[in-house]
Amino acid sequence: MDVLINLFVGLHIIGIAALLGGFFTQMKAMGEGTARFGPGMLHGALIMLVTGVLLVGLNQADDQSVNNIKIGVKLALLIVILGLVYVKRDEEKVDKGLFGLVGLLTTANVFIAVLWT
Repeated sequence: MDVLINLFVGLHIIGIAALLGGFFTQMKAMGEGTARFGPGMLHGALIMLVTGVLLVGLNQADDQSVNNIKIGVKLALLIVILGLVYVKRDEEKVDKGLFGLVGLLTTANVFIAVLWT
């Protein structure tokens, strides 16, 4: 079970990297007001959602403790991120504030995962 959990943790990190990487590559464009949500950002958010749900299920099946409040907060942030990226994915330009919000929420999600014990 540990190998399976570690596999999904790795995939979860790849999803975070795709979402944050897409944000970082668009930061210059964000400053110019021409940033847009790329397909990699949407796929990264979807990977995070699917692997996160699987990780919770696998950890509970393995009788490991799961902090449901922490998972709920992370899920709420991810749903907002996914909703924004999905709705605005076809637009040529995304508002600076909206684009920055996605980066901020993604970074907050990473820090919640790492620092909330």
